Amino acid sequence: MKAGMPPRALSLAAALLLAGCASVAPDGGFGAVAGATRERIGAEPRIARDDAGSRALMENVRTILARPLDMDGAVRVALLANPKLQAGYWQVGIAQADLVQASRLHNPALEFKRTAGGGDIEIERTLTFNLIGALTTPLASRLEARRFEQVKLEVGAAIEQHALETRRAWVEAVAAAQVVDYARQVDASAQAGADLAGRMARAGNMSQLELARQQLFQAETAAALARAVKASVTARETLTRLLGLWGQDAQYTLPEHLPELPPAPAELAEVERKALEGRLDVRAARRDAEATASNLGLTRATRFINALDLGAVDQRNSGEPKAHGYELTIELPLFDWGGARSAKAEAIYMQAVNRVAQTAVTARSEARAGYLGYRNSYELAAHYRDTIIPLRKRISREVLLRYNGMLASSLELLADSREQAAAVSNYIDALKDFWTAHAQLEAALGTRLAAQPAETAPGMYKEHAHKEHAE
Repeated sequence: MKAGMPPRALSLAAALLLAGCASVAPDGGFGAVAGATRERIGAEPRIARDDAGSRALMENVRTILARPLDMDGAVRVALLANPKLQAGYWQVGIAQADLVQASRLHNPALEFKRTAGGGDIEIERTLTFNLIGALTTPLASRLEARRFEQVKLEVGAAIEQHALETRRAWVEAVAAAQVVDYARQVDASAQAGADLAGRMARAGNMSQLELARQQLFQAETAAALARAVKASVTARETLTRLLGLWGQDAQYTLPEHLPELPPAPAELAEVERKALEGRLDVRAARRDAEATASNLGLTRATRFINALDLGAVDQRNSGEPKAHGYELTIELPLFDWGGARSAKAEAIYMQAVNRVAQTAVTARSEARAGYLGYRNSYELAAHYRDTIIPLRKRISREVLLRYNGMLASSLELLADSREQAAAVSNYIDALKDFWTAHAQLEAALGTRLAAQPAETAPGMYKEHAHKEHAE
């Protein structure tokens, strides 16, 4: 026999269905993350949603790679091309889908029973709704909303961390290539000196001891060049992995030299406060504690009632009038009173609170250490640039003049060559340390620094690598 659904049950189902209508945003919520990232690190991540999107991103990447890759360009490439970052971007969409799912009511359950015997047919229809789920949907929705915001912060923090690693790798790669270039110049100069020393020894104008010393210096510069080449390859490959490039795209070019120091270091006040306000990991930790507190409240609300189902019953027996009613199912807390779940939630919440405190302590410390390291690195690099390098240049000219005037020995010339090579190498290291500290401080504060690099002066390195030798 055929029977329709009771009007009241139909009305209730329609109301609950309309209450559960929520939709997933087209961008999965990633647009907000991308916008915040653009403001904080100066580059905007973009997510590849299909093959056409991937091709469009790679075309953008190849446009950036068409010219020497600067530091900011490296970050832009990494945000577009790195597969690990692309995988992380989808975490926002997952959290947004969970939020939408939590905002929707559970689907009702329809049970149909038909029995026949003794010439009688019995038909029973039951439409059941998860009542406790409907009552706790607002709480669950708020919980997932907090979690969604937390995930956005975590993904943003991961993007900023990757940008920091990319900037540091870029500095390492450019500095390593610069060291190789200078090492080649020093090796060529040492080779020329060794050849000249050989001719002078054959003419009787240089002892075998001095010749051996010159030849040893050339052998050591060749070994230093080999080590520099190896370090450069390693640094470049580290950068390439962070960029997410392979094949022909990995044949990008880098600038010949690191940027010079900015005219002055950034002057910052209250770096601890800036870090607490700007860092995404601090915000994410706070969101985690808030979500855990909300979860604790939800656990207490459902502590004694774990299942509460309300159903509308439509029962009809053959030859008898149709009967309507309802059934209520409730789980009785005879064995599990929910105390363990509540205690666990409270313990998890206290963990979250202490993680917030530790995150704040770490942020404060990193801000202080980052700013101190930044200023010290600037002062050291400026000291090399303004004092040590000019003095070394002056000494080298004087030694060369004395050597050409036969007032200094080849041993003095050799010692000066070693010292000026060490001075320039130390300046390159100091410059590398400054730009690394610059990137580290930006990450520690969660904001960009206003100081801009000055133009590179490649002549500084070349003029110290060559020695003129009198025949």
